[in-house]
Amino acid sequence: MQKGLRNLGHVVNKKRVGRLMRVMGLETIYPKPRLSIGNFQHKKYPYLLKGVKIESPNHVWSTDITYIRMRQGFVYLVAILDWFSRYVVSWKVSTSMEVEFCLEALEMAFEIDKPTLFNSDQGSQFTSMDFTSRLKKEGTLISMDGRGRVFDNIFVERLWRSVKYEEVYIKSYETVNDCVSGLTDYFQFYNNERLHQALGYRTPLQVYSGH
Repeated sequence: MQKGLRNLGHVVNKKRVGRLMRVMGLETIYPKPRLSIGNFQHKKYPYLLKGVKIESPNHVWSTDITYIRMRQGFVYLVAILDWFSRYVVSWKVSTSMEVEFCLEALEMAFEIDKPTLFNSDQGSQFTSMDFTSRLKKEGTLISMDGRGRVFDNIFVERLWRSVKYEEVYIKSYETVNDCVSGLTDYFQFYNNERLHQALGYRTPLQVYSGH
């Protein structure tokens, strides 16, 4: 911004530009350093999956949020994954980090089935009363990763890697609608066609449905 103003003949230092941008509420468009910011007022739940042997679909579901970059700006993506089959039970895109799109994804998943355990990080969306009470209503046990322990939710981290390297990084979404359309096609491919070595070269849908 400072260099651009100088090119227009306005001599101004970097600190003044920064101060004026803060006054006007201007900031660069980029994802914040941490997507999962906790709320100290929300109850945190222990991690329940250590040493647990997962032997069937709907035993454990997990969720996480990532960002999807577009040509201009970015959106947030939440997904709910079945650990046993790697099946993406539901997903949702949002332009904000409010809890509503996570709840919408949860409701979509509950239309398919219910898990015994549900694992997430300690982000404020997942520790909120709205989210945890909805899980409790279904009798689902709540598990949460330890702070800074990304490997507690490793299957979702692997999903994000697949989504970004196989879809997002080779596309250049112009609009949110383009993004949703692209992700719809990708998750259809991921669930129904993409073979997983860890699943005996079957698709997530085949394992999730027991076929």
